[in-house]
Amino acid sequence: MFHLRTILLGASTAALMAGTAMAKDDITLAMQLEPPHLDPTSAAAGAIDSVLYSNVFEGLTRFMGDGSVVPGLAESWEISDDGLTYTFKLRSGVTFHDGTTMDAEDVKFSLDRINAEDSANAQKALYSAISSVTVIDPTTVEVKLSEPNGNMLFNLAWGDAVIVAPESIENIKQQPIGTGAFKFDSWSQGDKIEISRNPDYWGTPAVLSKATFKFISDPTAAFAAMMAEDVDVFSGFPAPENLPQFEADPRFQVLIGSTEGETILSTNNKMPPFDNVKVRAAVAHAIDRQAIIDGAMFGYGTPIGTHFAPHNPAYVDHTGMSNYDPERAKALLAEAGFPNGFETTLHLPPPSYARRGGEIIAAQLAAVGIKAEISNVEWAQWLETVFKGKNFGLTIVSHTEPMDIGIYANPDYYFQYDNPAFQELMTKLNSTTDPDMRTAMLGEAQTIISNDYVNGYLFQLAALSVAKAGVQGLWANAPTQANDLTAVSWSE
Repeated sequence: MFHLRTILLGASTAALMAGTAMAKDDITLAMQLEPPHLDPTSAAAGAIDSVLYSNVFEGLTRFMGDGSVVPGLAESWEISDDGLTYTFKLRSGVTFHDGTTMDAEDVKFSLDRINAEDSANAQKALYSAISSVTVIDPTTVEVKLSEPNGNMLFNLAWGDAVIVAPESIENIKQQPIGTGAFKFDSWSQGDKIEISRNPDYWGTPAVLSKATFKFISDPTAAFAAMMAEDVDVFSGFPAPENLPQFEADPRFQVLIGSTEGETILSTNNKMPPFDNVKVRAAVAHAIDRQAIIDGAMFGYGTPIGTHFAPHNPAYVDHTGMSNYDPERAKALLAEAGFPNGFETTLHLPPPSYARRGGEIIAAQLAAVGIKAEISNVEWAQWLETVFKGKNFGLTIVSHTEPMDIGIYANPDYYFQYDNPAFQELMTKLNSTTDPDMRTAMLGEAQTIISNDYVNGYLFQLAALSVAKAGVQGLWANAPTQANDLTAVSWSE
């Protein structure tokens, strides 16, 4: 009997020691939106980068959690005195997840593909100054520009410029093959994406052995999944009213940071009556930003009066240009020939800020005579109907790309704003490297689009995430739309 007890005690001790030694090394992270496909270089959907940026795909440069741009697959670079030639020295020994070598030919293929005539890259305009890409040797690439672009290293850090191999392009939307610290394993559409540690990673290996991205669109279900500890992290938690409950629970930590997400009431500037600046101004004055922030986001969010992040040093506060003034809105409508208002459409994609905010905005517009018919659409439908088809009057979306005021220089962009003076200013900005001059130009750019009431500028989206107490290494802020897990681990 004594012998048996000794054996059982020994077995229990061994099991306990094994359990202590085997720290948790996997994670389940939930998010509200599921990617429409898995190619970050051919879609505007931020949900793609939310899963794949840095984890699976890497670019020549990359963003860190503090917003800084650091070397990625390029270990160093030289810029000519005239700012027209960038010579990138690539890291040696880098392989794609299929075992093939990543070299200068892949970089040339990736950058040439962005500017190809049939390119579907959502941010093609950012790279239009690239006139040629030349392979010097397997680890050296020369990129020539048609004009200086002070943002080129910044632009190359976007998910739209990650390096891909020609061999994997055919199946990239379903089977992404990159160079990152994690490799893609599987995608159960409507449910989850699984990735696992890349054993042949060129850099510091990931601590986690695997990660699962779960897609939970309903805010109530999100709260239930987190409280039941079915998921370890919920990135972009969609029910901000529940955050105090998580903050009071020692099982969890709440991360509140900033994003690059300008949340706007996007307006189709070519669709009557929104082609009339007085109508757009009326819409702007009909909106009570704080009521939207309080009602849809429970106070989380910073009011904005232009398409620029308030935490950026170059930000100019133009909220006074479009202050809440419903009587002014009615007067402007009358001046524009709509004394009794008009009817339009309001397309709302799945995020809570859009669905909840849309209900509030529709009521505010109705109060001045604008009847907005709400149409709740899924993300793929929004991309097809609104973003590509431009078949909308109004919509609500958060533009999470960093420093993206340049989209207003593209008259073919979905809100179809066409201002030659603004386009000329952006051309000058791209060729300017002096920091003070760039700040002045960015201020002027903000003023122009604010004066033109291009869109209804609502608020800067807050980064709201909930995680189990033991998770460490998550980004608090979101300088780009990403869930970078390369430095995430569990505390002991």
